[in-house]
Amino acid sequence: MNRSDEIRKHVAESYAQAVRSTAGGCCGADAVPTGVAAKLAGYTSAQLEALPRDAVVSSFGCGNPVAFAEVRPGDVVLDLGSGAGIDILLAAKKVGPTGRVIGVDMTEEMITRARANIAAAGLTNVEVRRGVIEELPVESGTVDWVISNCVINLSPEKDRVFREIARVLKPGGHMVVSDIMVTDLPAWARQSAALYASCIGGAISEEAYLDGLRAAGLVEVEVRERLVYDGPQLLALAGVGFERTSSCCGGPVDEKVAATVADALAGKIWSAKVHARRRAG
Repeated sequence: MNRSDEIRKHVAESYAQAVRSTAGGCCGADAVPTGVAAKLAGYTSAQLEALPRDAVVSSFGCGNPVAFAEVRPGDVVLDLGSGAGIDILLAAKKVGPTGRVIGVDMTEEMITRARANIAAAGLTNVEVRRGVIEELPVESGTVDWVISNCVINLSPEKDRVFREIARVLKPGGHMVVSDIMVTDLPAWARQSAALYASCIGGAISEEAYLDGLRAAGLVEVEVRERLVYDGPQLLALAGVGFERTSSCCGGPVDEKVAATVADALAGKIWSAKVHARRRAG
């Protein structure tokens, strides 16, 4: 097994464990209505109340990409790392019965949860496929929108992900993702498996992220919004103060490690809403 496969295996195991132990949290029903967690997640109470509770409780994102996408009825939407389904359910409501939503996830436990939540929501225009985001099980040029919620940072081969996004988009199609960016991340954070699964250790700089999208052939590449995390927000990202043993992004984080991250990295980690487009024609 090569290094990239080892990282994917660790991330999949971390998220499988996290979804089995969810009991509310950063993006969950117990934390969203008020405070830091609501700001981190970006979902409104009205949005969450309309979804199956399990889809909300089992969400590990850092933003709300559907809210920033100009998705229209009839569009085809692809969610990279769709998890338990919170964003594909929201997207399915926006595209309506004439549209279609596809979720891709590599974790069997997440796929099982997502399919149950799709059934509970009574939606017939959404499906989940098992696969990795570096090699999407989606035909070329068939997607109007690619969305993703705090997932691309987890990939050990981000350039492959960016090329796959460009491949599956229709000419003129758009990408809108929420993801974690970092600056001056120390070696100890990069080497921590727990911080990697928590969307910190594998994150790259904003400049590298945008350059990767441009190198894949995408245009109109820009960050449309940023939320720079302070110390308390980093603790929330790591799940400290909530009734769960894992971070918002899924990996278990020791409270002492989380405190070290909050002290050392405040102002150096942020959630960004990123847009890009495939050239028309």
